[in-house]
Amino acid sequence: MERKIDNELTNWKQDKNRKVLLVRGARQVGKTYSIRKLGESFKNFVEVNFEETPEIKTFFKKSLNPLELCEKLSIYFATPIKAGETLLFFDEIQACPDALKSLRFFYEKMPELHVIAAGSLLEFAIEEIPSFGVGRIRSLFMYPMTFSEYLIAAGEERMEKAIQNASPKNPLSPVIHEIILDKIKVFQLMGGMPEVVKTYLRERDLLICREVIDEILTTIKDDFAKYKNRFPTIRLQEVFASIIYQVGGKFKYSNISSGQIQVYKDALDLLVKAGLAYKVYHTAARGIPLGAQVNNKKFKVLFLDTGVYQRVLGLDLSSYIISDVRSLINKGNLAELFVGIELLAHRSSRIHPELYYWHREVRSSNAEVDYVISKKGKVIPIEVKAGTRGQMQSMHIFLKERELDEGLRISGENFGAYDNIKTIPIYAVRNILQADD
Repeated sequence: MERKIDNELTNWKQDKNRKVLLVRGARQVGKTYSIRKLGESFKNFVEVNFEETPEIKTFFKKSLNPLELCEKLSIYFATPIKAGETLLFFDEIQACPDALKSLRFFYEKMPELHVIAAGSLLEFAIEEIPSFGVGRIRSLFMYPMTFSEYLIAAGEERMEKAIQNASPKNPLSPVIHEIILDKIKVFQLMGGMPEVVKTYLRERDLLICREVIDEILTTIKDDFAKYKNRFPTIRLQEVFASIIYQVGGKFKYSNISSGQIQVYKDALDLLVKAGLAYKVYHTAARGIPLGAQVNNKKFKVLFLDTGVYQRVLGLDLSSYIISDVRSLINKGNLAELFVGIELLAHRSSRIHPELYYWHREVRSSNAEVDYVISKKGKVIPIEVKAGTRGQMQSMHIFLKERELDEGLRISGENFGAYDNIKTIPIYAVRNILQADD
């Protein structure tokens, strides 16, 4: 299955001034698959998985000299490690902090060798290394599959291209629009975890996909035990469940349990660092950059994947699959979650995940805009809605207060416009960011 990050990896391979590459993201989003795919373009490929072969950690105890390390790894894997011919891949590198430390030396002493590292709990290991790889290591952030990646994997390249070329001035035909709405409904249910997508394309059975999602959930929860030295597992489970049920609204620690707020704050930060959730901070949005105007005490939290989200939430599969997308666009805040994940995944892979929203809390006059992004130096508000034109009061308030010319509405509607508010179908979030990066 082709992924957006594949092009980034190819460009990195060809870059004469490349740095050591660190691919970051939650477990099972496809990091290893894409790197192995890149490895096929090399004469030699050496994959070192520190969880599967923990004995290799001893190589890094005695010396971090890359020449010595390559000599030992070459003997162990019976494969030559030569600059320009070999891709050296350290997987689950968080399990070997010494290997993380060695990356800077690969850049300094063997810059011509292609070296990639990946892991699912990297943030914790990196925290333990002072001034980790500053100027020597480049990070790429990876997410679950996007809807456009799913369409390509399903052999629907023409449909994906049609979406990409459509706009409010050039909407899709109503028939094609309805066909794509049916596909987005299925994709929201299964989510973008590659193993689930692969299973669906093979079996065309969402019930079997749910079994795979259950396995992923088990793996996620099993990982909590790896954090036990940092945090009680029971507290992580409580916060994990609360994230699911608070998607779409301002996150409140009081909704988890009374007392122990600092404990829950730390648990949430840990899950965010693990890539299982993303914070969406409130911004005043009075200009660019949006991140300079955030209120750290006000934020929403998005979960990693819509498929896992709906499984935990217990959405009724049978009623969802036969219902109209428009009537379900905000069911369980699934649509808002989907849009947020798409906005993250379609930004440059080099950018650390960041999203913002706007909320005015005034007695009898509250207003909220689901997402606020910057594009070509402008502030762009985005609302995720199912209703009609008359239900965009918050958008109009925001545009008036910030003296902005344009807003975006994402819904089950076709491409179009209501005066200064453009409508973008929920399957075309990518189009919003095409001119970015």
